[in-house]
Amino acid sequence: MIYEKIFSAIKQIIPRVSNTELVALRSGTVSVDRDIFNGNVNLPKYKSRVTPEEKIFLRNDVNNLLDKYGNIEKLYPNDNINNIMKYIGDKKFFSFIIPKKYNGLDMSVENSSDVLTKISTKNPSLGVAIMVPNSLGPGELLNHYGTGEQKSKYLPKLATGEYVPCFGLTGPHNGSDATGTIDEGELIERNGKRIIKITINKRYITLAPIANLIGIAFKLNDPNKLLKKGQEGITVALLEKGHPGLLQDTHHNPLNVGFPNGTLKGTFEIELDTIIGGEGNAGNGWKMLMECLAAGRGVSLPATANASSKVATWGVFHYSKHRKQFKIPIIKMEGVQNKLCDMIYNTWLINCSVKMTNSILDSGHKPAVISAIMKQQTTDRGREVLNNAMDIHAGSSICLGENNFLEKFYRAAPIGITVEGSNTLTKNLIIFGQGLNKSHPHIYPILESILNDDLTSFKKSFNNIVKHSLSSYFKSLFYFNRDIVQQTLIFANLANFVALLGGQIKSNQSLSSDMADLLSNLYLAHSVIWYNDNFKISQHLTDYCLNRIIDENVILINRIIDNYPSNILRPFKLKHRDFDYNNNRELINVVLNNKNIMNNIKENIYMDSVLEKLEQLEKYNHNNPKYTKLYNEIISVGEYNN
Repeated sequence: MIYEKIFSAIKQIIPRVSNTELVALRSGTVSVDRDIFNGNVNLPKYKSRVTPEEKIFLRNDVNNLLDKYGNIEKLYPNDNINNIMKYIGDKKFFSFIIPKKYNGLDMSVENSSDVLTKISTKNPSLGVAIMVPNSLGPGELLNHYGTGEQKSKYLPKLATGEYVPCFGLTGPHNGSDATGTIDEGELIERNGKRIIKITINKRYITLAPIANLIGIAFKLNDPNKLLKKGQEGITVALLEKGHPGLLQDTHHNPLNVGFPNGTLKGTFEIELDTIIGGEGNAGNGWKMLMECLAAGRGVSLPATANASSKVATWGVFHYSKHRKQFKIPIIKMEGVQNKLCDMIYNTWLINCSVKMTNSILDSGHKPAVISAIMKQQTTDRGREVLNNAMDIHAGSSICLGENNFLEKFYRAAPIGITVEGSNTLTKNLIIFGQGLNKSHPHIYPILESILNDDLTSFKKSFNNIVKHSLSSYFKSLFYFNRDIVQQTLIFANLANFVALLGGQIKSNQSLSSDMADLLSNLYLAHSVIWYNDNFKISQHLTDYCLNRIIDENVILINRIIDNYPSNILRPFKLKHRDFDYNNNRELINVVLNNKNIMNNIKENIYMDSVLEKLEQLEKYNHNNPKYTKLYNEIISVGEYNN
């Protein structure tokens, strides 16, 4: 009787879960995110999948590409775009996720990320053009869901760049989700043949102006019940450039960064066999998209943030060692040191989390929540790195010219923060909300039992979460070390209590946001520990990063407890640690003396122009005329005739 009452009560408070949310919860896998919700993290084993051939591709093919096209300021519009794309295709830069049986490279996630990082360090627009076909798009969808005929027809030509793909999801009334008003198509019958009549109005579609293989997502309606397989709902289909009625006649200009981005419009008819996977996959599009989204969120966008942060931190650190103001190198000024420490801190978090996430993906996982964390955290923290870099580089960073190695990243930073779901939405609604329902070891089974009206399963799941809650409560209450283990326990405990708020979580977005930041910070912290365990670059830098995350988390934990509608969590409030100015002073000295740190940050940076000159400065004594000449070249800014 008591379980029936609890069952009925939880039914009343549980948040309403839409069909699209349910599909997202049932898609992908869990990894370290579940461990964090459980309160006990077992870090994944690192085993590199990178082959010798992949290392050669990273070293040679990428350098050849950037030597040839790296200095192009605008990839699009560009009269030479067809030749550029042909070279990219011929050299297999569109084939990272395509199996070798279809002439693809089937590259490891780790090496794909390194390749995209290196390309983006030199030319962000080129990086975008290459990452899109290698993440969410026709290639991945075909590989996972296409019919044998579709795979044989399209994948070999995608691998060689004969087909340049794009994928159209977003429009004026829907973003990177299916909850808005998405384009619709209707299944009709004409002369005994079933066809789909559809009208689309897509925007923000990368590669759309130059694509000749176009994926589209739309809501399929079947009012006359003509479907023999599949169902109504979000559907993805494939058509080729020149399809009657398809318009590719306008493009956008995202902040003048210079990559192809535009629109797909028109009213036209398509056949059922254009649906990826055939008629049986009608209405299955949202599930397909959710299962494939990990690459774009978890790999491509973090790679761009990794690229900009590495270049900014390595470049500005070396610049500040030599640039003099008030007759001293500016790195000796504590104001500059503090900003440099912020840059090193955030860059190291990005670097470590990218490496661990790639390892998790290479092991076969498709962790949706971790991918959302990575997208939001790396792009937001990457922007912080760039803001500090711009301040230190000062006049040299606000004047265009060959010595300004920051402005291309500074312009592009808001794009990564906006695309694949705005970071504001991701942080306030998705990371913790989806994480609670998907990553928590016991809440999803409770949700499933309620959705299935299964009291027997509910009893078992409810008993499990009660045991977990009591265990988390007392473990976190009596663990006294001020470390990440303590805060992971506290997070697991807080998550159980926040879950009791039910539907209020969706409306209390400030609470959800703080829980998301806490979850994200813990993931980043564990990635720093993982990175140090596997690569052992610097224990001091590891400790510095962990202590800063702990300090950030103290603020978050206390704010969550202060705003929880009960005093039951008050015993878990943490004491703030006094800030010590020496922490930053010591870090700068460590980085100056431990060459491994900056050498590690330098990995996968394409070194040319001013970065090469900064590196050359290290070779000369300050009294050497060659040093003076090189120094004066580096501090020069662009000048243009009036």
